[in-house]
Amino acid sequence: MTQGKKRKHRPHPVPAPAADSPSGEPAEPALPDPTAAFDALYDRHAATLTRQAYLLTGRPRRAQQAVERAFQLAWRQWPEVARAPDPAAWVRAATYEEALSPWHRLRPWERDSPRPTPTAPAPAPTAPADRALLDTLLGLPAPYRRTLLLHDGLGLGLGETAAELEASTPAAGRRLAHARETVALRLPELGLDAQPPARKGEILHDGLARLAAAHPVAPPPPRSVRTASERGTRWTTRAALGLTGLVVAATAVALLTAPESRTPPPGKHGATASPGARAELGGAAAPDDGTGPTNGHPGTDASPPAPTPQLTQPPEARLTPDFP
Repeated sequence: MTQGKKRKHRPHPVPAPAADSPSGEPAEPALPDPTAAFDALYDRHAATLTRQAYLLTGRPRRAQQAVERAFQLAWRQWPEVARAPDPAAWVRAATYEEALSPWHRLRPWERDSPRPTPTAPAPAPTAPADRALLDTLLGLPAPYRRTLLLHDGLGLGLGETAAELEASTPAAGRRLAHARETVALRLPELGLDAQPPARKGEILHDGLARLAAAHPVAPPPPRSVRTASERGTRWTTRAALGLTGLVVAATAVALLTAPESRTPPPGKHGATASPGARAELGGAAAPDDGTGPTNGHPGTDASPPAPTPQLTQPPEARLTPDFP
């Protein structure tokens, strides 16, 4: 190496401050790509959730729509869903809420069996025993149906079931017991009466699993769900802007077409003012001729009152008799 040349040293990179140092701030963990994370969640759970929604509704098309709308909602709120402790549970709760929504009663066209579609195939023929189990499940009240599916169908614990139902653990236990008693009463061939609670759960789990596996599903690709979600967001934004503009326009029209004030113009105050007020406003008051209003009250007769007739008597008249 030639002497006289100074060796250049590259500056060492300054280490980032520690998260617990005074100058450092705890960095949030970097989230994966939203599109890839959403697509992975959809691919893992869309088909399973569709089968679960079918057990809740008994209608393939409504089940498919419930899953699609739940994932559309998840995509609109993806930062929140991605940070949730269990994103799959978040989407499952949204699916159940949509599938059991009472608004479906206001859609009479959904009461009939719709034609099968590529994304909602017709249910496969089932054995009479399985069909009887499905009819019994659909005959339960919605809260009991949901509880039975979560606990016995999915195998969640009673505490997890209560948390997803947003109910207390004793309330969830009562719903589960009532649902099992109803199934045992309507389907005595299952033999649930003589079984302990754990065995009842196993029998119902096997029956619900057979029903779910027999239902064919064909969820649409995740890209179409994301596109529909974004389209719905744009439509909602435009509708909100249009409604705001309509309210502003209606307010402006109401202000422009409002009737004018009823206050008389300043030049007409003297017509109704008292003589003293007229004197203060425009000088001395005009003499009262006895024909106009007085005391500021229009329509009052200003003529003087008629004189009271006086009784006259001659000087020699006396008021007392003259006695001799």
